[in-house]
Amino acid sequence: MLRLGRREFDAHEPVIMAIVNRTPDSFYDQGATFRDEPALARVEQAIAEGAAIVDIGGVKAGPGEAVSPEEEARRTVGFVAEVRRRFPDVVISVDTWRADVGEAVCEAGADLLNDAWGGVDPRLAEVAARYRAGLVCTHAGGAEPRTRPHRVTYDDVMADILKVTVGLAERAVALGVPRESVLIDPGHDFGKNTRHSLEATRRLDEMVATGWPVLVSLSNKDFVGETLDRPVKERVVGTLATTAVSAWLGAQVYRVHEVAETRQVVDMVAAIAGHRGPAVARRGLA
Repeated sequence: MLRLGRREFDAHEPVIMAIVNRTPDSFYDQGATFRDEPALARVEQAIAEGAAIVDIGGVKAGPGEAVSPEEEARRTVGFVAEVRRRFPDVVISVDTWRADVGEAVCEAGADLLNDAWGGVDPRLAEVAARYRAGLVCTHAGGAEPRTRPHRVTYDDVMADILKVTVGLAERAVALGVPRESVLIDPGHDFGKNTRHSLEATRRLDEMVATGWPVLVSLSNKDFVGETLDRPVKERVVGTLATTAVSAWLGAQVYRVHEVAETRQVVDMVAAIAGHRGPAVARRGLA
């Protein structure tokens, strides 16, 4: 059982996490949801399309203009409070590696802290424990926030992913984060080249076998683009193919831009796997 905020999810229930960027320079939408009203409209649409979680980020993952903790908080804290007011049942996640920002957004109503940079600020898990919030424990290969990998190597990339993410998860629980609210993430593209991300996908069942719920953040990423030689706006098909493989191998939470399309993919895989029935069943019965 995965428990986040007011919501509980069965072990085989696929969960969509919709990306809501509060940045003027995000790689995918170039700031389309930087202002409050478009961002709130995005939240409403994502929920209508089947997202149970919205992931709010105030700093883009890649290199760019420096964003202070104060500016990151300005972009996210008030927005979290407004989303909490308007959509009381949605799970609110905040994509941050900073403990001070984590504290502020939890105070405003966030349910989950998405630490995409692998515990670079160890106090973030302490914040999650204090607020009884969930925590995403990600493998980033020891990379500093907002840096790109350069000639990174692993003897065994999945072994490293398991060591880091399970270690972070166990530490979080020891600090007081509810065990049922901790997820692990292989960190596609973070501290990895394209071959590393492909191998992490291929061996995702090894993460699932740990018993921790697995989150994957695949949406339109560079490893998809490099694999198919496609620019950012032409990576949806590759993303959905990777999503289907990840779903078959047992991932549970999917951080995405395209909510409706992802919902169909994961529901179809769940039905093939026998975890859900068809939405309708008329064929051959009339």
